[in-house]
Amino acid sequence: MSTLAAGIVEQLRQARVRLAALESEVPSIVSAAEMLIACFRGGKKVIFCGNGGSAADSQHLAAEFMGRYLRDRKPLPSLSLTVDTSALTAIGNDYGYEHVFSRQLRGIGQRDDVLVGISTSGNSANVVHAFGVAREIGVRTIAMTGQGGGKLAELADLAIRVPSTRTNEIQEMHITIGHMLCGFVEEAVC
Repeated sequence: MSTLAAGIVEQLRQARVRLAALESEVPSIVSAAEMLIACFRGGKKVIFCGNGGSAADSQHLAAEFMGRYLRDRKPLPSLSLTVDTSALTAIGNDYGYEHVFSRQLRGIGQRDDVLVGISTSGNSANVVHAFGVAREIGVRTIAMTGQGGGKLAELADLAIRVPSTRTNEIQEMHITIGHMLCGFVEEAVC
């Protein structure tokens, strides 16, 4: 076996170990699915936010709900606060980057909506600020973080902590969890 092939086999082995470690988060994943299902059944929306790779995951998961995940069905109201570059840059310039999500949430969030904040460290200031506003206006919160959970897990109604401290591993598991949630919601709501 070549060195490259051996490396790939090792990476796949490590991915299996990471997936198995997620079993510790099954109760949190179940609770998150139930919260999202109740949100959509109640005629409310799901709002996502995150930075960098987590911003991409936010957009990806919002699109799965608005479009389709595994089957053709009605759209589920969902959006990502990371997509409006005019709002992001104006709010960042006028109020500070830590307010780019909280300002938007204050404008569109409604009681019993759900905000999903994705942060590998759990300490992204703009996501943390958004969770503070969510609490003020009655928006429920789900944090997807790494092992420690950071400030975000402390503020969240529910935290899913991936049992890793490595950013790439946490991101891999976040999208895996996100896809699980999309599937459970799609089956229950549509």
